[in-house]
Amino acid sequence: MSPQQKYTSKLAGTAILVVGGTSGLGFGVAEASIEYNAAHVYISSSSSQKVDTAISRLKASYPDTETHITGIVCNLGDEASLEENVAALFAKIDGKLDHIVFTAGEPLSPKPIADIDVAFMRKAGVVRFLAPYFISKHGVKHLNPGPASSITITSGSVAEKPNLNWTVVASYAAGLHGMIRALALELKPVRVNLISPGGVETELWESILGSREAAQRAIGAMHARSTTGKIGSVEDVVESFLYVMKDKNVTGTVIRSDGGAFLL
Repeated sequence: MSPQQKYTSKLAGTAILVVGGTSGLGFGVAEASIEYNAAHVYISSSSSQKVDTAISRLKASYPDTETHITGIVCNLGDEASLEENVAALFAKIDGKLDHIVFTAGEPLSPKPIADIDVAFMRKAGVVRFLAPYFISKHGVKHLNPGPASSITITSGSVAEKPNLNWTVVASYAAGLHGMIRALALELKPVRVNLISPGGVETELWESILGSREAAQRAIGAMHARSTTGKIGSVEDVVESFLYVMKDKNVTGTVIRSDGGAFLL
């Protein structure tokens, strides 16, 4: 007789869409979904090259997997075509989904308030704020109904621990806290949650700060601003995404994974 697997099998056979799944935390969620025997993992990005590269990496890392891996290109950065592009994304999904994870973002340099104009604010909010809303609006129609299904959005610790010159990003990040609570009510019984990471050691820091040296300095400073003495690894922070997908009793909740930075 086979041993029971009522805990480790919760994602087995599921279909999971990871928006922003070609790098960083999103790629980590895709890896974990494969390791947990999801039936189908979709990864989406605005770049066809990034999608192709990510699929190649996943297939190389998991050559014997039975998980179907599909890439879909979707541009979330154009405000004028955003909703149309999101609808087109879901039109390419084969069948129903069980989970949608949103980790998409784009590099944005901090700016002092004196240098911020309306154009900067609008651009900063398209991927960070508008996109997860419309992903939720259209995505819920493609989810299996019930509390086993979920939408997970990603914010950041800047929402609660603001940094100098990050006012615009902090505003959108904090706004996501309210968004997921309202969506959890409006889209029930589908669950909606928010992951709020602190610093995470990913390749994005180099693209944000312009060089490996600047990224290393920033990461070193973040190590010092944590109670653990180290910022998060992708492998650790991804566990928070897995938790909210698997726990059918959690919704409208913000989960921090920040190395204790909130306490300092």
